[in-house]
Amino acid sequence: MAVLIGVHPVVEALRAGRPLERILIARGAGGHRLQEVIDLARTTGTPVRFEDRGALDRLAGAKSHQGVVALGAEKKYAQLEDIAPAAELLVVLDGVEDPHNLGAIIRTAHAAGANAVIVAERRAAGLTETVAKAAAGALEYLPVVQVVNINQTLRSLKGEGYFIYGLDENGDVTYDAVDWPERSAIVMGAEGKGLHDLVKRNCDALVRIPMAGKIASLNVSVATGIVLFAWRSRRDRK
Repeated sequence: MAVLIGVHPVVEALRAGRPLERILIARGAGGHRLQEVIDLARTTGTPVRFEDRGALDRLAGAKSHQGVVALGAEKKYAQLEDIAPAAELLVVLDGVEDPHNLGAIIRTAHAAGANAVIVAERRAAGLTETVAKAAAGALEYLPVVQVVNINQTLRSLKGEGYFIYGLDENGDVTYDAVDWPERSAIVMGAEGKGLHDLVKRNCDALVRIPMAGKIASLNVSVATGIVLFAWRSRRDRK
């Protein structure tokens, strides 16, 4: 059973038509955003129950639920074979383990127009309520693909005509100088570790974000946003 916490994730789940078993609202909570949840639930026929705030705290495992918790089916991963044939841009994550970073990347990827985010099955963050909350509703619209082996997936994407770019501080070309082809995949490395050596070797090119300060790297979700919107800007000009 999946748990969605927070107003925005629950609103977007209802708007997207995701099946929810029930929605719990904290007694005494109010405001137009919570009323929007209640109105959408009535429209979709989703049961709403009012519970003590402590019950929501225990169910959510945190007090940051904004007075609303929803229960529904687990979010399913998409299949790469359903996404890759028609996609323009895929975001591949090489071992991103922080669920807040994964959620932020999903939100940014959706905003920039990427077609899917690809994550590894092991040693990487999966789809949890923390990811859903950090994604602020984007998880309802952007497919997430889970694969067994990132390197094998990159080789498969090359065979389908994708050009693979890896973000690396020692990359040969700056992110804003890339002339993005029609089908691209951008590979982002793990927090603090960057890309694995074998992943680097499976990239067609390594790109970098020039840094003016003394700190050599950015948070992975911030770096992803910079590169994705560079892709979006170049795509729109084309």
